[in-house]
This record gives sequence, structure tokens and C-alpha cells, in this order.
Amino acid sequence: MELQKNQRARMPLDDDSIVALYWARDEQAIEETDFKYKAYLYTVAYYILHERLDCEECLNDTYLGAWNAMPPARPNVLKAFLTTIARRIAVKRYHRNMRKSVVPSEMTVSLSELADFVAGDGDADAAFDSARLGRVISDFVRSLPDRKRFIYMSRYYMAEPIAVIAGELSLSRSTVNKELAAIRYTLKEKLESEGYSL
Repeated sequence: MELQKNQRARMPLDDDSIVALYWARDEQAIEETDFKYKAYLYTVAYYILHERLDCEECLNDTYLGAWNAMPPARPNVLKAFLTTIARRIAVKRYHRNMRKSVVPSEMTVSLSELADFVAGDGDADAAFDSARLGRVISDFVRSLPDRKRFIYMSRYYMAEPIAVIAGELSLSRSTVNKELAAIRYTLKEKLESEGYSL
């Protein structure tokens, strides 16, 4: 009987308990975060970087970022909070790697699809215009129906390959490509109506 108890699979802690560990400055918080979210966070980094060692370093940096942010931050959705940290770290590493001419990743492909929408001109008003553009795009994404929002975020925020998105939604790759093309077209119209010439 004792053997059966010891052989039971370990269950991850709920997110509130993990956050409480961070707030208590208990190092078990990192262990529990790793146990529950390691595979997911690794995938987030991998879609951007496509390099195992870089992804492992991103995981460690994500855990350190979470440790440094909590407290004072108390995330409502731990998974989203960790995703944001992991993605920022991976994107910074991606840009660093691109300066070193490392092989492009899925991030390069997905960003090239949006190149016409996010190209900047580098003038003095660029920072203000970038913030305004960010708000317009954010509002646009929030207005999308659930499936289209999921496809957009999966492709352009998470840098997921088309095949993965198609598999997650039980759709064909061509259907996902058509949806992305329709979203880009609608986004282009929205940006033009807001005064952006594309």
C-alpha cells in the first residue's frame, strides 16, 4: 500500500499556490513553476529561437524574471504572466542572434508576413507613432472573433508554425493560411482608415 502511494504521479500546484510561494520568497516557487510550465515555456521560446541551448537559457531567465517580479507583481493569470516574460526574453535573444547572423526562425517568417504593417521610418515622431500603432493593432485584435484572434495571436505573438496552429484547431493548413490572409487584409484596411498609408 505504501509503495502505491509513493508511485502516484506528482500533481502540479495550482497557480495561486505557486504565486504565494513567490510572495513568501520560497525557492520552491521556481521548482513548481518549472514542473508545471517548463514544456510550455520551452515551446514558446523554441518557436522564436529554434535553438535548444538558447531555449534553456530563456527558461532560466524566465524563472529569474518571475522571481524578481513577484512581489510586487501579483499576476491574475500566472501562465500569461510567464508567457510574457519568456516571450520578451526570447525576442531579445532572437534580435541578438540576428545581429550575429544566426539561422532565421519561425519568428522571422511570421514577422515577414507583417512587414508592410510594422515598418518604421525612424523620424522624431516614431516613438509616439509606434505607441499609437500598437493601440490600433491591439484594439483590432480584441475585435476579432475568438478563432481569428487565436490564429492571429498564435502566429504573430507566439510565432507558432502554420502546421501547429492548424493542428490545434483541427483545420487544414490552407484554411489557416486563408484566415491569416483575410486577417492581414482587414488589418490593412483598419490601418488605412486610421491614416496609415501602406
